[in-house]
Amino acid sequence: MTRPELREIAQEIVDSGFTGVRLHVHDEHGDWTGGAGVGELGRPGEPPPDGRVRIGSNTKTFVAALVLLLVAEGRIELDTPADDHLPGFGLDRRITVRMLLQHTSGVFNFTGEYYDDGTVVPGIPWQGKEWVDSRFATHRPEELVRLALSRPARFEPGTDWSYSNTNYVLARLLVERVTGRPIAEEMRRLILEPLGLSGTVVPDSPEIPGPHAHAYYRYRDGDLERTIDVTRHDPSWISSGGDMISTAQDLHTFVSALVGGRLLPAPLLTEMCTPHPKAGYGLGVFVQETEGGGTVITHNGGIMGHAALMYSTPDGRRTLTAALNYVDDAALSLAGAFQKVTRMLLAEVFRSGPSTD
Repeated sequence: MTRPELREIAQEIVDSGFTGVRLHVHDEHGDWTGGAGVGELGRPGEPPPDGRVRIGSNTKTFVAALVLLLVAEGRIELDTPADDHLPGFGLDRRITVRMLLQHTSGVFNFTGEYYDDGTVVPGIPWQGKEWVDSRFATHRPEELVRLALSRPARFEPGTDWSYSNTNYVLARLLVERVTGRPIAEEMRRLILEPLGLSGTVVPDSPEIPGPHAHAYYRYRDGDLERTIDVTRHDPSWISSGGDMISTAQDLHTFVSALVGGRLLPAPLLTEMCTPHPKAGYGLGVFVQETEGGGTVITHNGGIMGHAALMYSTPDGRRTLTAALNYVDDAALSLAGAFQKVTRMLLAEVFRSGPSTD
């Protein structure tokens, strides 16, 4: 299939400012994959067909699915206090495992909180020269949690919704305490190996293994503006809030298996895809209405010059996934283009109204 309309959108993505993109679409016409732009500045050639990127907050969907698989094994219960599994942090006993996965715990976001009145309470450095200079530093997940718990909670547990990376670092620690094994091992056992996701890893070093697109960061250094390659950095600063690496193909395989019922028992999949009324967020996924009147299950992510898109109809039969590389900066200059890109792709891939059964 040539799919000229998708090739045109891929080129529009690059024209809007992104360095490169790989798209994967699966629908009633079959599978289509294509790209535009370059995988590395100054070198010819599109991003590799099986190229890997850091997928940012798409990591949360993998972690939520992993926790739910441990629920299916009877090792975790969604509505018990997270403190039962995480003694020593002094977690509010009202915070349940479900609240971590749905962002209703109220726990401070260790990357900083931004309030409606314009107040900003900073967390760990993740922007500008400060991040650039510390990008190879290693952070333990316990360190990130303790930083978050040293700040005031955003709200009482279960009374509101607010996106917090800390919830998913706590979820990671919960997995490791319950199983006695690193999260990377459990991820391989329950998700990556069963689904054959050979391009997906929980990293343990600054490297991206295998073919990959390059990521860039622009920042101020005194009076100078610099742009550097940040493909290599230690992602422990974000931990399981956004550290995983994958490909557009693997994201398709994962999300189609997940929402298609081939990974989780049906009752737990229903729990996962039941959205909170404030934000449309289930357990590790957004449940989003499309302009065509249908529904998509989704999570996107961006992290330091890499980004990933992941959308599926509720039956898993139609998916859109993408891996992008670009020049990031503290001002998040491409945020507007990112939103425009997703709207264009959704309109094209799901324009006839995805099925909702």
